Amino acid sequence: MTTEKFESFYIIGLSVRTRNEDQHLTNDIYNLWDVFMKKETIHRIPNKLENTLYGVYTDYENRDSGYYTAIVGCKVSTLDTIPDGMIGITINNGTYSKFIAKGDVTKNAIPDTWAKIWKSNLNRTFSTDFEVYDKRAMNPVNAEVDIFVGVNEL
Repeated sequence: MTTEKFESFYIIGLSVRTRNEDQHLTNDIYNLWDVFMKKETIHRIPNKLENTLYGVYTDYENRDSGYYTAIVGCKVSTLDTIPDGMIGITINNGTYSKFIAKGDVTKNAIPDTWAKIWKSNLNRTFSTDFEVYDKRAMNPVNAEVDIFVGVNEL
């Protein structure tokens, strides 16, 4: 695990409000990705800077318990135009711990890595966390996905 600093950037995409209990997480986020892909949402995102996909987790209700918002989308140059049914957010500048999920992202690679993150003793901000699905995730059964978790600076 390494730590990286990011400047603010914008994401537009689809969202769902979910929680980690009662299989909500698995079902809600799977369905969110399914709708995003089947509706070819990537082609409807305005001012897109790249085709890299982002999985974003934000608006944590109660730190590590309760509801939060999950978003699947792309990095954009501005939030001036957000299509109906989509959400636009700002990923705030800050320090993030980097984890790498390797393996089949359609199965356990992402949940297994998040399980390690949830059990870790990181000094998390519970502001915004995000996953980066770039060219290394083109083959979803043998992928690498960077996961960035917002942390407080020491």
